Amino acid sequence: MPAQFADPETDTPHALAVELRMLASQLRRRLRQEASAADWTESQRAVLLRLERQEAATVTELALAEGVRSQSMGATVASLIEAGYVRGAPDPADGRRTLLSLTPQARKVFRQVRAAREDWLQRTISARYSPTEQRQLAGAVRLLQRLLEA
Repeated sequence: MPAQFADPETDTPHALAVELRMLASQLRRRLRQEASAADWTESQRAVLLRLERQEAATVTELALAEGVRSQSMGATVASLIEAGYVRGAPDPADGRRTLLSLTPQARKVFRQVRAAREDWLQRTISARYSPTEQRQLAGAVRLLQRLLEA
C-alpha cells in the first residue's frame, strides 16, 4: 500500500484525520478542474451558493454571513449582477431593501457544473474500481456521511 494512503489497521484517528483532510482537498480541486463552466472567484462562488440555499438575501445579510464588509460584498454582488448571475428586486416587506436572487443563467451553470463533475466521478469510478471495490466505496461513503451528522 503506498505510504500516502491511510491504513485503518495501524493509523491513529489523528493520522486518518490528516489523510482525509488532504484527500478531501485534492478531490475538491480535481472536481473544480473538471467543470470550469463558470470562472467564479471564491467570494462569488460563496455568494452564489448562499443565494441558492437561501433563495434571496440582501447585500448586508450576505456580508454578515460571509464575514466581510458590506462595501466588499457590494462589489462582489455588482460583478455577479453585471455577469447576469444575480438580480435584485425590491423587498415586498420593505421597499427600501433590495433582495438578491439567482438568475436562470446561474442555475443553468450550476446544473452544468454539477453534471460535469458527477460525470467525471462516475466514469472514473467505473474505470478504476471493480464491482466489489465499488460496493466497498459505497460503504465508505456512508461512513463518511456519519462525520457530518449532528
